Amino acid sequence: MSNFPFQRLQADLAGLIQRTPGGQRLPSEPELARKLGVSRATLREAMRAFETQGLIRRRQGSGTFVVGQMPVIEAGLEVLESLETMARRMGQEVSVGGLEVEERLADEEISKELGVSLSARLTHVRRVVRENGRPVAHLVDILPADYLGLRELPASFKGSVLDFLVNRGDPLTVSRAAITAVGATAEIARALEIQRGDVLLHFASRLYAGEARVVDYSISHFIPGYFNFYVVRRVGRAR
Repeated sequence: MSNFPFQRLQADLAGLIQRTPGGQRLPSEPELARKLGVSRATLREAMRAFETQGLIRRRQGSGTFVVGQMPVIEAGLEVLESLETMARRMGQEVSVGGLEVEERLADEEISKELGVSLSARLTHVRRVVRENGRPVAHLVDILPADYLGLRELPASFKGSVLDFLVNRGDPLTVSRAAITAVGATAEIARALEIQRGDVLLHFASRLYAGEARVVDYSISHFIPGYFNFYVVRRVGRAR
């Protein structure tokens, strides 16, 4: 029974979101908290569930907007594919914004992930993937510069390192990813136009070429609700 007031608050918010056309802004937090008779902290906690589902988006300094019905990118994780490939297979279009390609030196963390020496030259590729103009994913690829240098990328490069390596004919073998839920940092929140601390899906992946060489360490953040990732597994047999 102690959760009943909070459940009632979520039900009231769900009704408000359903009645509000997609793209329209909800009342401000102070106004909405006052109208619903709760504190702003309680209101934010209740709204996080709707953000996770992708039904609303909070924009720093602008307010909270109803997303409305949105396309979802659905894919199994058994095969590594770029977001562009996933979207194309589903008949959806995505665009890339904020593309940054630069050379940096390896720090201690990245040197361990890639198996390179400290201060080794690295190629950093950063981009934001948009669905219908809305930022839905923030992607960073980090590669040894001797494997992929800045000059090797053509002027037509749009950000998908995986597609570039596949089309180049690289002998890629396997990708290993750690998947967690994290709160958005200030930098990621700005890029995705959400609030700092909002929950995101986080993939930290190593891409291998041949037996043991890591050629790409990628850090990806996805806004839940826009993606449906799943794994198909065979049934194990008891011995």
